Formats: sequence, structure tokens, C-alpha cells
Amino acid sequence: MKSTPIYRFFKSVQQLIGGRAKRISDYTIARYSIEVKDNVNRWIKELIFLSLGILSAGFGLHGFLLPNDFIDGGVTGISLLTRVITGYPLPILIVLINIPFIILGYFQIGKSFVIKSILAIIGLALALNFIHYPIITSDKLLISVFGGFFLGAGIGLSVRGGGVLDGTEVLAIYLGKKTGLTIGDLILLFNIVIFSTAAYLLSIEIALYSILTYLSASKTVDFVIEGVEEYIGVIIISKRNEAIRLMITEKMGRGVTIYKGMSGFGNREDLQESEILYSVITRLEIGRMQNAVKSIDPQAFIVMNSVRDLKGGMIKKRQFKEH
Repeated sequence: MKSTPIYRFFKSVQQLIGGRAKRISDYTIARYSIEVKDNVNRWIKELIFLSLGILSAGFGLHGFLLPNDFIDGGVTGISLLTRVITGYPLPILIVLINIPFIILGYFQIGKSFVIKSILAIIGLALALNFIHYPIITSDKLLISVFGGFFLGAGIGLSVRGGGVLDGTEVLAIYLGKKTGLTIGDLILLFNIVIFSTAAYLLSIEIALYSILTYLSASKTVDFVIEGVEEYIGVIIISKRNEAIRLMITEKMGRGVTIYKGMSGFGNREDLQESEILYSVITRLEIGRMQNAVKSIDPQAFIVMNSVRDLKGGMIKKRQFKEH
């Protein structure tokens, strides 16, 4: 640690200041240098994600959607629809329409989120204004699919960078707390209004193609945020839990958490103690997990559900050597 540039920088500052600074221990300086290094690496990573998101979203808009007056869902869709109706420049509309959502995001999420979102939205406006993207195709199906793909990739990358290019989810989070509806339900309602307006003001054909654009974008956002490996939480209740645990840890290379619980069936009142196994696997390992568990205990009870915001623990499976 003492050989790192950040540590040497703090140490040099300490020697130059002298006096009180000399009482700072090497441990404290090393801890500060680690924190600074981690923060710098995080900022660089987030800046790269935001920059790639801006470029991708700009390409999806300029290269596919704008030349054909297609729209998307959310704030981006409102901006595109307003541009088609009024003729105002899209970069200005994207900034202006996102302002209320960004203000709401300050109170709902935090200052860091707002700063990154402002940078991302202004960056997208500048990219749309100054970068000359090529028009790729005139085929409407390709425009809707790939326009949505690049726009969704841009939105997903910006989320990975800690900001947003579209403030719709911020409003959905706020209203979800007030109404009890899920974020997905609220976003769906917003988009129904947007596409219905597009069908009335533009044409039903453009509205239908725009719905396809939205579906492509939303799936791409999920793919970019969650990654290739979608994680699945697996709960297993079995009388042969030890054999299943060994299979998961030794053959599949996954971690297992054991809960103590009670189990019963039907009208039986005599509940029995049981051990409940919990593990996290990838979507591609579902079939292997089910077959392996059923081969050990055909009567095993298995529950699977998608897992999001996975942090810490042994996420990547260990590799075991064959004997």
C-alpha cells in the first residue's frame, strides 16, 4: 500500500504541512488512500457508462427514430411526440420535459442521482445537436426494433452509471408510494396514454410501430441492467437436504444458506422441524438444478423467483477440479 501513488501523495502533503498533520497515523493515510482510489475508480466507471449511454441513445434517435417520426415511451416519447407536433428542436424538449422529473428525483432519490442525471440528459441533448449520426435504414420494422434497441441500451447504460436519460421511473416511484401500484403498472399506464395520443395525432400505424420500439427498448434496458446472467433465487425443502446441499456446493459450485423452519401438509396440525435450503443460480442453470434435485429427492419442494440488486456473497460460482 505504501508504494501506491495515492498513498505517497497523502504522505507528501503530511510532510509539507507538518505540525498537527504529523500526528496522522500511517493506517489513517492508507485508509484514506484506499477510499480515494475506490471513489476515483467508481467515478471513472460511472462516467464511462454515462458516456456510452449518451452515444447509444443518440444513435438510436438520430439514426432510426427521428427521420421517420417514430416515438418511444416515457419522457423520451413525450419529447418525440411534442417535436412532431410543434417542430421544436428535440434537444431542447428533452431537457425541458425532464426538469420536473429531475426535481422530483432530488427529493425521492438524492443529490448524487440528480447530478448524474443532469449530466446525462444535457450530454444527450448536446450529442443530438452536434453529432451527425448516419441514417441506417428506411425499413419501418428495422427502425422500430433497432431504434428501440439502441435507445434502450443507452437508457440501461445510463442507469448503470447512476443516472437516467428518462425521468418516467422517478415519477413512477413517487406515485407508487402514494397509490400502492407497482412501478411497472404505472409506467404501463403512462405509455398507454402516450401511444393513444400518438395514434390520434399521428396515425395508428406509427403508434403500432412505436409500441414495438418501446417493447424492444424495455427488453434491452432489462438486459443491460441485469446482464446476460439473470440470477434466480431457489428455495428447496426436502428430507434429503444434506445430499442436496452437497450437490449444490460441490457439483454446481454455488453457495447455500440454510434456514431453520417448520413444515406441514394439509390438515395436519403436527408441524415438523425442517431445514430450508436457499441458493442463487443463473437462469441457464435452472434445468440442471431441477434435474439434480429430483434425482436426489423426487418429492422435493422447489420455489424459484427472479433476483435483482444482487450484492456481496459468492455470486460467481467456484470452479472445481475433476478428480
